[in-house]
Amino acid sequence: MRNCFFALITFVCLSVGAQTPQAPEVAARAYLLLDVSANQILASKDIDMPVEPASLTKLMSAYLVFDALRSKKIDLKQALPVSERAWKMPGSRMFIDPKMQVPVEDLIKGMIVQSGNDATMALAEGVGGTAERFVQMMNDQAKVLGMASTGYKNPEGLTEAGHTTTARDLSILATRLMADFPDYVSFYAIKKYRYPGTPAANDSNRNLLLFRDPSVDGLKTGFTEAAGYCMVATAKRALTPMASPSTSSQPGGTSSRRLLSIILGAANENARANESQKLLNWGFTAYEAVKLFEADQAVVTSKVWKGTAPEVKVGRHQAIVVAVPTGSASKLKTQVVRTEPLLAPITRDQPLGTLQVMQGDQTLVEIPLVALDAVEQSGIIGRAWDAIRLWIR
Repeated sequence: MRNCFFALITFVCLSVGAQTPQAPEVAARAYLLLDVSANQILASKDIDMPVEPASLTKLMSAYLVFDALRSKKIDLKQALPVSERAWKMPGSRMFIDPKMQVPVEDLIKGMIVQSGNDATMALAEGVGGTAERFVQMMNDQAKVLGMASTGYKNPEGLTEAGHTTTARDLSILATRLMADFPDYVSFYAIKKYRYPGTPAANDSNRNLLLFRDPSVDGLKTGFTEAAGYCMVATAKRALTPMASPSTSSQPGGTSSRRLLSIILGAANENARANESQKLLNWGFTAYEAVKLFEADQAVVTSKVWKGTAPEVKVGRHQAIVVAVPTGSASKLKTQVVRTEPLLAPITRDQPLGTLQVMQGDQTLVEIPLVALDAVEQSGIIGRAWDAIRLWIR
């Protein structure tokens, strides 16, 4: 009998080897480039260093607002009051005041496009009852998402002791925001917005890449004196189908691909846009994405002992996509390391092995695999018979 062990990780990282493309020089305190489609970090610097998130904080505020919309706690057309506290918020503003009752949809646009601290506070009070309660919700949600190095002190991102995050945690938040709320992320692609009756100034989205690169559709910028100029940007580009790598599955190229770049502590507004664009362009050209298996497709079928079914399909509920250096897709090979013998009962999503993606003798990525279905334990006779067979084996 042989038992194989593997570890589940949040992001799959490319192993460092001679064929790994050299990342460009990036003028920022910390940065990260994530292939969202493949869930792989392609380039990074100081991604676990504590930093002030500035208005990137509003990504978490938006997450909770979108969650409240999904649960029907609030409605897009619902008008919320503007408190004195919201009205007097310093920094970037939507220019709303206590005489107004502002629809949630407009407040969301004010928070995202204009980065309005007043709009953010109005939403926080509308969802949480009080700003303090909303901040507790933010911290609770950060824990649920696995943002282990993040602590929130306010909803808007103004400098406050203990209000910190990391590039890694921001990548977790941004990817979950896009995955969990696809119906609302289009707000981040709005280039201009101004609430009727408010000043015309401050109506342009601060994400300059929205105006420069048609593949960019989000997400958020931030700035304080302490944080510097920050940006979380994402782009989705179509791909030309590529030759299938050498595997025993039936792989093929993906039709589109999404990257996420995080720039923290750039020198100015143009620098954060330029450095983010540099990372995105490099990621799309230096790496290509290969779809190895569809969602819920069996990577391998494993024999089950003492179960009501003789075998179980092993794979992932998401498509298995890997990012590899451009031009190397045809050289890929895969192998599965799995637990043997496999004894029932088996629960759905139970970890059962690892898919190793290799180029020659070099392992590029390791992807955890799970049971796609459950297998119940068989009756006493079936279990006894399999016990005898296993002993003979």
